[in-house]
Amino acid sequence: MTGRRCLLSWLCAAAVTCAVAQQAPPWTEDCQKSTYPPSGPTYRGLVPWYTINLDLPPYKRWHDLVSDKAPRIKILVNSLKNVANAFVPSGKIMEMVDHKLPGLLGTLPGPFEEEMKGIADVTEIPLGEIISFNIFYELFTMCTSIITEDKEGHLLHGRNMDFGVFLGWNVNNNTWVVTEELKPLTVNLDFQRNNKTVFKATSFAGYVGMLTGFKPGLFSLTLNERFSMNGGYLGILEWILGRKDATWIGFMTRSVLENSTSYEEAKNILTKTKILAPAYLILGGNQSGEGCVITRERKDSLDVFELNPKQGRWYLVQTNYDRWKSPFFLDDRRTPTQMCLNRTTQENLSFATLYDVLSTKPVLNKLTAFTTLIDVTKGQYETYLRDCPDPCIGW
Repeated sequence: MTGRRCLLSWLCAAAVTCAVAQQAPPWTEDCQKSTYPPSGPTYRGLVPWYTINLDLPPYKRWHDLVSDKAPRIKILVNSLKNVANAFVPSGKIMEMVDHKLPGLLGTLPGPFEEEMKGIADVTEIPLGEIISFNIFYELFTMCTSIITEDKEGHLLHGRNMDFGVFLGWNVNNNTWVVTEELKPLTVNLDFQRNNKTVFKATSFAGYVGMLTGFKPGLFSLTLNERFSMNGGYLGILEWILGRKDATWIGFMTRSVLENSTSYEEAKNILTKTKILAPAYLILGGNQSGEGCVITRERKDSLDVFELNPKQGRWYLVQTNYDRWKSPFFLDDRRTPTQMCLNRTTQENLSFATLYDVLSTKPVLNKLTAFTTLIDVTKGQYETYLRDCPDPCIGW
């Protein structure tokens, strides 16, 4: 109980510090217009593209990318170590990471084990720390995802990737330390086989799972964290203790992007596969009505909520709260997203208007690392790094 109380106290203190540092509310604004093409103070820059050759042995696939990003990956890993050591100053957590986690490999599905070994060797970061680097994405992904359908039945999928909550607040510039360190690690990835694109995704260098991506012409997929008492920490603990019947969620979503050949096949796998952490899986297809939010517990699905334009449901919005519950009052991104979409109207849907919605505070916030826009049918995929100048809420 003492450790739990300490963690709770630290989180509360971080929230208070964040609020004080940013003055007083409101951290909101009216629905933004004419923010696209991206420019101005909320636009950090373009995201670089890298090709991941699936014909190479898994050990070698990431070498070019992580060679470029190794210094940045080391900075981020050191920040995560500092957070861990702040909780347990004895260093026991990192000792376990360095010495215990590598021994748990061999139970991961291919090709992820060999890919992580290759990343560890190129970056000269201990394998256990690369594994933990991949684990923490299961636990800290706070996002806003949107699927829309216009009057002609054309689908668009957009998302803000919000990441790094309670992972170090910088009082000097009012930013989350890990969020800022992730932005230079953000990469667009073109996974190819036989010199042809299999799928495209946006991720962070060093992470081999996928949380944002699409299969051109077939479907798009984003993942948002879901808070639950039966949460990801329990799933990870069970995995470490030897229970291996569940799948790492980022590995599952990457496998779906790589191997599924239709929206329905992807939906079936995402709905039924046992996973380590609860999540919201936001899936879009290539024809009218093919869009859904799958609300997942670790072992089963609680809800599959689908587009239904004939009944007036021409968009789906998912943040980090069950759709049938009110969001936490300090973190209501759902209401402004819905309000801005309603003002946009179904007749005016486009990348530009979707980017406007995702640029409106607090949908855009201090945790937002990037914004992605996806048009499955046209094969268009755009990702932009983001900033949220003060006044801007921390989450």
